[in-house]
Amino acid sequence: MIKVTPFRAVRPVKQYVKDVASYPYDVIDSREARILTRDNAKSFLRVVKSEVDFPDDNVDYEKVYEKARENLYDFLGNGILFQDDKEKFYIYRQAMGGHVQYGVVACVDVADYESGRIKKHELTRKDKELDRTRHIDRVNAQTGPVFLTYKASSAIDMTVESIVREHPEYDFTADDGIAHSVWVVNDENLIETVKRQFGELDSLYIADGHHRAASAAAVAGIRRKDDADPGREKEYNRIMVVIFPHDQLNVMDYNRLISDLGGLDEETFIRRVRERFIITDDFRERSPQRKGEFGMYMNGVWRRLQAAEGDADENDPVAMLDVSILQNRLLKPVLGIDDPTTDDRIRFVGGIRGMTELEKLVDSGNCAVAFSMYPTTVEQLMAVADEGKIMPPKSTWFEPKLRSGIFVHLLD
Repeated sequence: MIKVTPFRAVRPVKQYVKDVASYPYDVIDSREARILTRDNAKSFLRVVKSEVDFPDDNVDYEKVYEKARENLYDFLGNGILFQDDKEKFYIYRQAMGGHVQYGVVACVDVADYESGRIKKHELTRKDKELDRTRHIDRVNAQTGPVFLTYKASSAIDMTVESIVREHPEYDFTADDGIAHSVWVVNDENLIETVKRQFGELDSLYIADGHHRAASAAAVAGIRRKDDADPGREKEYNRIMVVIFPHDQLNVMDYNRLISDLGGLDEETFIRRVRERFIITDDFRERSPQRKGEFGMYMNGVWRRLQAAEGDADENDPVAMLDVSILQNRLLKPVLGIDDPTTDDRIRFVGGIRGMTELEKLVDSGNCAVAFSMYPTTVEQLMAVADEGKIMPPKSTWFEPKLRSGIFVHLLD
């Protein structure tokens, strides 16, 4: 039984929501964040990436965390943000082109995360996890939701559909063209219905936000040790999430760029690739159209690579992933990239940037070869998580991204 509960969100005053809502902390770098906040003092980047308030990144990060806390409470004190007077659910709709997805904004229990009922498919990096742990603890808030999914339920779909017939509380289109709408669920009967329907699920899955989830759990562990009366009901034992049905999610390709051919000349490299894949020249589509297909761009030419049947163990959901096939059949044996998490010869580019971005980076001489990928499916993600296994790094790219600042969860 999964425990999904309403909470008292801190959120923007309606007239400021578009100004406040920002990219997540891990989607843009500090330079881009400084540009975006230059003419927008209300941007929530001043909380999730508060280094923007310092002239450069050469600053003690304890000061950065303290500045994030100061900015959050300034927003509250100056009437830019407010906290709801009672616990509520929220429905968050995102629309990107023809794609639309509806998520329930809520809290889940750290206990469900720690027990494995909220399932993971990625490892976290200790440095990133420590950064978010310190941020959450010092700011006393979870400032960005974890992106969860569940095996779609017609009952939950019907409940959400009944809620969004009303006029939304927020409705705006961000500068990147993605539309965001929010409905506030005040009705006690609806709140109980949502709690009950999610309680009937066996599990939830982390789609995106493994570091945020791990950091929220770490902060809960720290606070439990210091609390003379710890309890499951304490705010620090809950994690703010947005939960989407799996059949509404949009997973894009996560492509690979390699800086050099590992000492091979082009002819030798292509010969060795041909030993492992069926190669077709003049791949005009550039982007793979099916599982087991890859695009390879080098010296102005796109080639299609097709993995042979039987290249991977069909009983292993990780080995069957295209990212695993490329790693195990090409990147490691041909290019010598043993560990893509630590090798600085490999870069990852989300499919939202398109194939032209891959061409640009190779044509510029910054990279020797690019590989375009067929997107990993949500069903594959769930299969890996159900077996308690871990996907290779950078296996999934979800779009649209959740905006930060629309919802904040205070820890006391």
